[in-house]
Amino acid sequence: MGRFIVGLLVGLVGGGILVYLLFIGAPHANQYPGTPVRAPDAQGNPPGTAQLVLRQDLVNEALGTIFRDMNKPTFPLGSGGGNTDSQNGQCESRITILPEGSGVQTSVRFENNRLIAPLAFTGNYASPVGCLQFSGWAQSNLELRFDKDSQNVYGTINVETVNLDGVNPIFMGLITPIVQTTLNNRVNPVRIVDGHQLTINLPVAASNGSLQGSVQDVRAEVKDNALNLFVIYDLKGTRGEETTAPSKP
Repeated sequence: MGRFIVGLLVGLVGGGILVYLLFIGAPHANQYPGTPVRAPDAQGNPPGTAQLVLRQDLVNEALGTIFRDMNKPTFPLGSGGGNTDSQNGQCESRITILPEGSGVQTSVRFENNRLIAPLAFTGNYASPVGCLQFSGWAQSNLELRFDKDSQNVYGTINVETVNLDGVNPIFMGLITPIVQTTLNNRVNPVRIVDGHQLTINLPVAASNGSLQGSVQDVRAEVKDNALNLFVIYDLKGTRGEETTAPSKP
């Protein structure tokens, strides 16, 4: 009897891992747009650099507004879409980000030159043995990336740890990587600054032309509860079509 129980448990866990690998996919490195944003040069910023300042309070106020005035962000659990428990047809595999839970408040913190983002969540998983409900929180950090082609600044969430509440230890090893993969794949990338907001196109009527600027690079630093973005421009002037007065007959 003891061997039967051990064999059953091993079968459940092994079967769950197999389901994970088949329908969710093995963990892999994602290809996100752009390249990681670096710190400012020690020698100082080059000419043609503009500074944008995002305060921690502003970012968290925006998050609070999303939770208050919109639907809570919800994603299908796993990279292949949400499955439904065939036993009752009412257990959809999905995860929902909460404003707070498990003693953690979903927020962004600027500290130690890093962007820290704890995420509270709840969800369901339609497993081979029935509907598994779970809740918990994830410790993550936010990496900034600049895509020169689109001129956008993106943020990518990197989930470091997942902490589950009230989940049977037998299934914890199955749900934890699925939650981590879902948060990394479904949330990313997050557009922080739109390229259209950064582009410079300033008509200069007196010179019959315009001043144009495209972003060549973006640097960033976290200081005094603020994210400082240093936008480095390549400035150029373009001339308009010259017109001559018509000659007198």
